[in-house]
Amino acid sequence: MTAPSTPSDLDRFKASLTAHLDWFADRGQKVRFWWRDDDAIEPTPQLEKLLSLANNHDVDVALAVIPKQATAALADRLKDERHAPVLQHGWQHKNFQRKDLGERAAELGFRRDLEELGAQLTEGKAKLDELFGEKFIPAIVPPWNRIAPDVSRALPGLGLPGLSTFTWHNFPKAHQVQCHVDIIKWKRDVRFIGWGSALRKFDLELCRRRNNPDEPLGLLTHHLVHDVGCWEFLQEFLTIAAHHPGAEWPEVKDLFGCTPVADPSKSTAA
Repeated sequence: MTAPSTPSDLDRFKASLTAHLDWFADRGQKVRFWWRDDDAIEPTPQLEKLLSLANNHDVDVALAVIPKQATAALADRLKDERHAPVLQHGWQHKNFQRKDLGERAAELGFRRDLEELGAQLTEGKAKLDELFGEKFIPAIVPPWNRIAPDVSRALPGLGLPGLSTFTWHNFPKAHQVQCHVDIIKWKRDVRFIGWGSALRKFDLELCRRRNNPDEPLGLLTHHLVHDVGCWEFLQEFLTIAAHHPGAEWPEVKDLFGCTPVADPSKSTAA
């Protein structure tokens, strides 16, 4: 006799996600999702795949663009994309912490001179504004998701009122919109975290939303290093989460509460 088949990890993930969203829908509530993808600088086949997913499922993917390396080709590619707002990914994605002392990588860490760093972030903001115009949301995504308290508190004064890292920081003056689930396992071979790990992470975050439904649940991806598993996850996840009555995907600019304002110097007279 053939043994009965058992659900795969993928099947269990889909069933768990659906059950959670059903819980919210049954109560007339919705989980607010958003999606951030880091390290874009130029058009690539991986970026095309990412944009296709966002468009096919009618959700925003906020691209954290590295200003120093950002290209005009990327701006040209994104100019007509309605689901690809741009955030500022530091300045050059360079580590300034001391690895010899066991410090974890950070570009916006405590070893930076605030005046020098402020000038770099201001230059980066100006470049992204010039390249992307109204697609640029004035919000900082710190490389490696790490930022010193003094740097965080200085952001609004630099014209960067938004901040997005990973999990939570309790010291900013900036308006914070966090990511909570990173689909990549970074240690050793970079790869998808696996369906079992994804199930546990979303189970935790969705249980938390039952008590705090207003906090957006942030998905974090890095398109340039995705393996087959990462792409499969995005397709399966979005097929459910982007179309379920217990979920909604606000526009990213609205989540940050800082809708871009057109530069009057770029307007043309009627």
